[in-house]
Amino acid sequence: MPITKLAHYSIRTADLEKSRQFYTQVLGFREGFRPPFKFPGIWLYNGEDESDFGVVHIIGVDADDPSGLAEYLGDKALPVTGTGTVDHIAFLATGLEEFWAKLRTAGYEWRDRTVPSLGLHQVFVEDPSGVTIEMNFPAHEAAALEKTSRAAASQ
Repeated sequence: MPITKLAHYSIRTADLEKSRQFYTQVLGFREGFRPPFKFPGIWLYNGEDESDFGVVHIIGVDADDPSGLAEYLGDKALPVTGTGTVDHIAFLATGLEEFWAKLRTAGYEWRDRTVPSLGLHQVFVEDPSGVTIEMNFPAHEAAALEKTSRAAASQ
């Protein structure tokens, strides 16, 4: 039984709306079809294709009525924050400067690191539930932005 691809990953959150804003407005996913489960949530897609089941499933925890979620996925304690045993989720992307602008506008703090041996520039940010998201951009984008910044500073 070979695994052919990652289907999706799911995050449980106590703040569905804040997670919706982060994943759609900051990361650029699109909200799409989700079956009518007995618990709140959203399915997020990358692009227009809805023939799969979305990339990210956000599972809302309804503190007033957790029975639908417990019945379907089991009763799990919601960590106050963080990724639990999952360290981080990584995506490949382009448009580093635009992504930094989105993070600034939305008020998120982030950490940058370039991995020269891989040609990647990594941006780490925590989503509203404390899950670490790693965005990987081509390293040449970061180098070009740094060069432009140095040139502007010297004038």
